Amino acid sequence: MAGELAFHVEMNQDDEPADELEDAVAIADAFEVAFGQIYLRFHRRDGKRSELSGASRAVLTHLSLAGPLTVGEMSDHLDRAQSVVSEIVSGLEAKGLLAREKDPANRRRTLVWLTDGGLALLAADRRVLSVELLADSVAELPRADRVALLRGIQALLATEPRTSVRQQMKENNHERQPQLRVLRDAD
Repeated sequence: MAGELAFHVEMNQDDEPADELEDAVAIADAFEVAFGQIYLRFHRRDGKRSELSGASRAVLTHLSLAGPLTVGEMSDHLDRAQSVVSEIVSGLEAKGLLAREKDPANRRRTLVWLTDGGLALLAADRRVLSVELLADSVAELPRADRVALLRGIQALLATEPRTSVRQQMKENNHERQPQLRVLRDAD
């Protein structure tokens, strides 16, 4: 497409990188540029991200990670006064985002947990990219490219950063000097 950036990483004839470290740096640099473009192109544009206050978001997020808790336990975890947490919980309960239920192990205790609405709101609030915008573009890709895109991202996320690569980059003076050419289409 005219005006868009294309990435080309120098390779030898066997499609094997001449230098593994330089290749990794070049690919990482190209990915970083593409990631910025992906964010700008596909970020959510649906207005205010959430109607939740920071404190309400903290309570919902904490419950989603910790599981059902009493108000007292939440106030300890969040380092807030119990009255403050109780007020936040009551507000979220009134909106249908939280529910209070008796602890099955000890009927004297009341646990607070996310409702389906609370879980859905929290999931939507966490989204950074627009699924609609992404789906429009993904629909244009052949099935093999869709699968390759997802597999590549999953493979990248499954890796553990190696300090040895960062150390080699410093030792070999590869600090942001990849063998990468960014080509702009002439049209």
